[in-house]
Amino acid sequence: MKSKTVTFNNDSNHELVAKIDFPDTEIKAFALFAHCFTCNKNLTAVRNISRALNTSGIAVLRFDFTGLGESEGTFEDTNFSSNVSDIITAANYLTKNHKAPSILIGHSLGGAAVVFAAKKINSIKSMVTIGAPSSPKHVTHLFESSIEEIHKKGKALLNIGGRPFSIKKQFLDDINEKNMKETLAETRIPILVMHSPQDATVGIENAALIYEYSWHPKSFVTLDNADHLLSNKRDSLYAGSIIAVWTSRYL
Repeated sequence: MKSKTVTFNNDSNHELVAKIDFPDTEIKAFALFAHCFTCNKNLTAVRNISRALNTSGIAVLRFDFTGLGESEGTFEDTNFSSNVSDIITAANYLTKNHKAPSILIGHSLGGAAVVFAAKKINSIKSMVTIGAPSSPKHVTHLFESSIEEIHKKGKALLNIGGRPFSIKKQFLDDINEKNMKETLAETRIPILVMHSPQDATVGIENAALIYEYSWHPKSFVTLDNADHLLSNKRDSLYAGSIIAVWTSRYL
């Protein structure tokens, strides 16, 4: 596996930083990976899943959303809609510079984002959600105690995962407008739903709803005993190997 750092500008002219992991063999397809809320492209699980896909000849572009990791912009000025837009921008970069992506993979809130982005990227043949919520507004549980302050003052400084993040009212308004059920009903793209029954951050019932809302062909794979971030290397490598096998039918 060899990696290449690339950059491209989003709709707000912020430079987004990405890595493309290439397989050592012939490239069969390109996948695009959207990371979890407040995470970044270098999360261990993301790298492990990418490595597993490389083994099957799939190149993976993993990037930092606006205001996170190495990408430009301010996190507090972003929202779910801007995340979806960033995914589409990343797909356009691959289309112009390599090959159009045929696989979309999203972890946690990134999983919800790929669902909304998929129908706007014509080349996508399959999509995968990992530990994803059945509604973008599920993420509000992370700052439920500050919602009143956000509505009153317009924003609040929160601690998420041990790091400070400022959340504005426009973020809440945006996620409350997004309807996952309707979006999945309008999307006829094969979907693989992956989730752990032990996920304490996004409950397994979310996976059941995503599966219910989706059209066939659809599949569900349980990531038994894994935590939300797939912090155990074994779990993320397993997820990557399953994704590689499952998506091969649609390449």
